[in-house]
Amino acid sequence: MRSIDLIYVFVQKALFLFYYLTMKKLERSLSLPYVIAISIGGMLGSGIFVLPGLASNITGSSVWLAYLLGALCVLPAALSKSELATAMPSSGGTYVYIERAFGPLFGTISGIGLWLSLLLKSSFALIGLSAYLSVLVSIDDNLVRFVALAFLLFILLLNIFGVKKVGKVQLVIVTISLICLALVFVLGFQNINPDFLVPFMSDGNAGLISAIAFVYISYSGVIKVAAIAGEIKNPNKNLPLAMILSLLFITAIYVLTAFVLVGNIPSDSLTADLKPIHTISELLGGKYFGYVAAGIGVLTLMSGANSGVLASSRFPFAMARDLLMPNLFSKIHSKYLTPVVAILFTGLLMGVVILFFDVVKIAKLASAFMVMMFIAVNFCVIILRETSAQWYKPTYMSPLYPFLQTFGILAGFVLLFLLGFMPLLSIVFIFVLGFIVYIFIGKNATRTGVLTNYGHVPALFLFYKKDPSIVDGSSENTSSNLDGKLASDAGTIVPLLGNENSAEMLVEMASAINTRSSVQAVNITEVPNQTFLDALNKDTPRIISIERRLKRLSNAQKLKIDFESVVTHELSNTIAELSGQTNCDWLVMGWNGRAHSGILVRNPVGWLLTNVSSNFALFKDNGIKNIGKVLIALRPGRKDKNFLSVAERICSFYGASLTLLHIVAPSFSKKAIIKMKEKSSSHLSSLKVSTKLLVEESEDPIESISSLSSEYDLLILGAPEKDNWISVLLGTGRDKFTESSACSVLRLTMKK
Repeated sequence: MRSIDLIYVFVQKALFLFYYLTMKKLERSLSLPYVIAISIGGMLGSGIFVLPGLASNITGSSVWLAYLLGALCVLPAALSKSELATAMPSSGGTYVYIERAFGPLFGTISGIGLWLSLLLKSSFALIGLSAYLSVLVSIDDNLVRFVALAFLLFILLLNIFGVKKVGKVQLVIVTISLICLALVFVLGFQNINPDFLVPFMSDGNAGLISAIAFVYISYSGVIKVAAIAGEIKNPNKNLPLAMILSLLFITAIYVLTAFVLVGNIPSDSLTADLKPIHTISELLGGKYFGYVAAGIGVLTLMSGANSGVLASSRFPFAMARDLLMPNLFSKIHSKYLTPVVAILFTGLLMGVVILFFDVVKIAKLASAFMVMMFIAVNFCVIILRETSAQWYKPTYMSPLYPFLQTFGILAGFVLLFLLGFMPLLSIVFIFVLGFIVYIFIGKNATRTGVLTNYGHVPALFLFYKKDPSIVDGSSENTSSNLDGKLASDAGTIVPLLGNENSAEMLVEMASAINTRSSVQAVNITEVPNQTFLDALNKDTPRIISIERRLKRLSNAQKLKIDFESVVTHELSNTIAELSGQTNCDWLVMGWNGRAHSGILVRNPVGWLLTNVSSNFALFKDNGIKNIGKVLIALRPGRKDKNFLSVAERICSFYGASLTLLHIVAPSFSKKAIIKMKEKSSSHLSSLKVSTKLLVEESEDPIESISSLSSEYDLLILGAPEKDNWISVLLGTGRDKFTESSACSVLRLTMKK
């Protein structure tokens, strides 16, 4: 690396350290009732006070069904967001999830898209507020938008003074709104006119699906509550609970209210009505009840705009912390502990929208952005789960994975295309704008998304860039605090990731494989990109315990075991660095039994199998401590001798016997079997341990090995250097053998 590049990297990290140490943190002040109130408040606004009439113009009296099916389409994203938020409870919500999964470029695009989506919906709520306000006071048509600006100014001040005050106001408004809607339903349900329910779908299935896409933005409150995760008390519990409860509750409100509206108001009147809650209230309870409903409508729409400002302003704040927006947006008020600059700039953009944008187009654009983000959220869960990122430890797990997420993705794409040409064009604009912002502001961000490291190259080549310097250990710009204090004579490297059944057993197995004088064990802790590595240099009780136990193992069995600890942002790259620095013969890792995860992403094991040049051993520890009988299952091939040599070392280490197993199909000729036995017997005769040859005929190798494994303590499987696409999609034979094995399993990949 050139000296100028080194200086640049040093200055960048120094500035980041200064910023990290001096940055004030947001106040965690929101309890569960306030969080639910903010979520429901964000969905109660224009979603039910304005949109039902416009949506009924698209699909007729089936508008209530559109709300129900819309909630069904949103549910996967809500559950996915609940999971993501408990793993990453920080302000920024969906932006943070996408940035950590896809990387800073798509993080920039998503952050801007989410920011504009919530900003547009809040602006729409403030403009729609004038329809209800006109019932109470006489407003000149030319002053309507200026009235909306006055309400916007009040909301900005409320947000700057602190989210706790916002939450208290929100709770009162939501309670009043719900009481009003409950009265409307009770009174209106008794007066349903069946004639008003015909036609059920005025434009068939296409109209219904289009209406679903149109009302989709009504459920954006789920996003809003995730965006303020950094300010929620006990987010691991309260965040997913608030999301799910608020979504279920608001769905019931939407469906029941919409049904009462279409059953009481003639379709000709309803489709052109921007204040349907006032109309039905006046119809059911008279003039004064109508006035009350109009007043509640004003408060509720203001509440929706308020929660929109609260959530949307957190996106530029979070992006600025990640060096994807100007640092100015990360400023926090010294007294009120709120992101004042982000709030004010959000308000400025909302003012522009209120003055110059058409109301209906605003709603469609907001829905399009939201659908796109919900698709990305579902992808995030799949990516983070399948890659098995070490730092990704959600306390809440989305049910029915991955089917729920797949449904959400497919449904989102259908709805997106049904919104029309202009919304699709706006999404293209957001991608272009996000790319420009990233090039000029965010290009210095040093983070990489999880997908960049673990994505399959043929499927995601645009995200992937292999750095040979990392693999061969020559990189000077690493993502870990690896200090280089590694055993120079280590023939085997053992990364300890915290998921091992027994660190001692894994290191002991590595010692059995090792052909040099020492074994290097390295505890690796992976943390999200936003966590500064030097802040976690202190050894944890777990690390101290592992070091103590390995020292005891070393003394008891007279083994040379060196132990180090490292914190990293990129697990796979760090393991590759370890291999490159030591030029070791073997990497030995604990294993859950699966190397590849799917067509789009794969876990770190899959990445390492492809990119690391050393031999690779994966050990699944099933709790067997005394290894006396070893079974090695091989397909006859060129590296039989190499695999048997490793098996011999293991058997010598433990004083165990070795059985070589070949499973052949019934269609195998006797001549071929005899030839195979002769060759294998010749290999076994050269070994200095007790050996046995076993040839079994079977159409189901997995069942045969599973049955035989009950008689052995360790099963050794040979694996090729790379798996084909069928293996990637359906899992490898070694994966399946491992899942069904009754004993411990050691999978060997020979490269040297």
